[in-house]
Amino acid sequence: MAKGRKTNILTITGVLLALGLILSFIKIFEWPFGGSITLASMVPVIILGYKYGPRWGVFAAFMFSILQAVLGATTTQAFAGMYDPSNVNGSIGKIVLMAALDYIVAFTVLGFSGLFRDKINNDTVAITLGAVFVMILRYAAHFVSGFLLWGDYAKEFFVGLTDTFTEGSKMDAFATTITNSVIGHHEGQYLAEIYSFVYNGFYMIPEIIITVIVLVVLMSIPPINRSIVKE
Repeated sequence: MAKGRKTNILTITGVLLALGLILSFIKIFEWPFGGSITLASMVPVIILGYKYGPRWGVFAAFMFSILQAVLGATTTQAFAGMYDPSNVNGSIGKIVLMAALDYIVAFTVLGFSGLFRDKINNDTVAITLGAVFVMILRYAAHFVSGFLLWGDYAKEFFVGLTDTFTEGSKMDAFATTITNSVIGHHEGQYLAEIYSFVYNGFYMIPEIIITVIVLVVLMSIPPINRSIVKE
């Protein structure tokens, strides 16, 4: 790789990762029970994976995951919530597992966004499908972490869900229906899995939708389209 091209790639990567980090601080909506919807913070990383291919994309996404893990450790109580003074070794294991699933794996998979490049002629369709695929992978990583590490909160979550929305609203009726159906028929590990699927879905599904919309808009602008498609 020519020195000039390598410098150009490093510069673009740095700018896009910084942009993704900034966007992750911009919360469109934050659920009272946890989880927030950002301003398309994954788009810059997805663009890197599509523009430069999986090898560089995964490397860039891994770096992004490290930054997210550091932010998660310093700006949230997530890691602290895993610590139990009476079981230090167990706590360390849970913290490591959480860092691996909720950060390293969840964000590194975004680097595979170019999966459909050169397999689908339409770049807009290719990057959109790639984005949906890698974000489902991210959803899966959070799902596994959710029922393994936070499953004990399942019943408490569903009971509290009915207090989240305005009484008498459609969302309140929807939450009540879910709560009554889930708690009334499921328990144990299965309840924990349903909890994780629902909890993470509350923010991941809107994130997927927003990301797809933003990518389609960006790809519809010729200069941006060319800059994304051109390696």
